[in-house]
Amino acid sequence: MENKQFEVKGTFAIGGEWHPYTKIIEAPNETQARERAFTIFGSKHRLKRRYITVSSITALNGE
Repeated sequence: MENKQFEVKGTFAIGGEWHPYTKIIEAPNETQARERAFTIFGSKHRLKRRYITVSSITALNGE
């Protein structure tokens, strides 16, 4: 299956403060894009899922 690009927006908490983020993620569908966002922030910032929110996922048109 071919991967598409998705723009994932949301917030994550570090030190009691919520910070916004926008990431471009390649995934086969929106569900996988959401999971990869959790994986990226959890790995990079050592955060649990409860400290990461996803407010929107938008499919990007081909480049």
